[in-house]
Parts: sequence; structure tokens; C-alpha cells
Amino acid sequence: MKLYVGNLSYSTTQDTLYNAFAAHGSVAEVAIISDRETGRPRGFAFVAMNNDQEAQAAIEALNGAEIDGRTITVNEARPKTDRANSGRGYGGGGRGGYGGGSRGGDRW
Repeated sequence: MKLYVGNLSYSTTQDTLYNAFAAHGSVAEVAIISDRETGRPRGFAFVAMNNDQEAQAAIEALNGAEIDGRTITVNEARPKTDRANSGRGYGGGGRGGYGGGSRGGDRW
């Protein structure tokens, strides 16, 4: 079962999360999500556990617990949605305009 872990401190490491969840069962993977552009943590992670009962025990024990000075949120991860059809328009991420490029001189 894949778990979502939110409200993480930016200083929380994969080892810290692994140890917290391993106390409740077998951890398959820990992934702290980072910003693509800056490489800095975004404040949430995903933890995959091998056993659904152990994952449920981790949710019950760790949801609302404090790690690195922050009260974390833990719940079952929802499936990733198709961002292209999520009602955000026609792509471009809402940045507006028609692309980068220079504002003067030759356009091509």
C-alpha cells in the first residue's frame, strides 16, 4: 500500500521517514518529493509498505504525530490523476503568454 505523508519539515530525510514507518512494518520504498526546478523538498513524501495491515497500523500511529518539529499527515495515497484533463485549461500551467523567446529583434 502506498501512503501519502504531508506537512513534512524541509529537513526531514528518507532515513527519518523509513525508521518511523519501519517501526510499524516492512517498508518497501520512501520517496521525498522535490521541486523539479530548485531541487528543494516540497514538504511531502510517499511511503510504500509491503503489507496493507502494517500500512494501516502506520497510518493510525503516525497520522498527527510529530516528526522534526512538524505534525505530519498520513493517509492512503490516491491514484495520480491525469493532469491534462483536470480542468486546468489547455496546458501551459497557467503561466499565460505564448512562450518564451525574446521581445525584440528577429523572432525566428
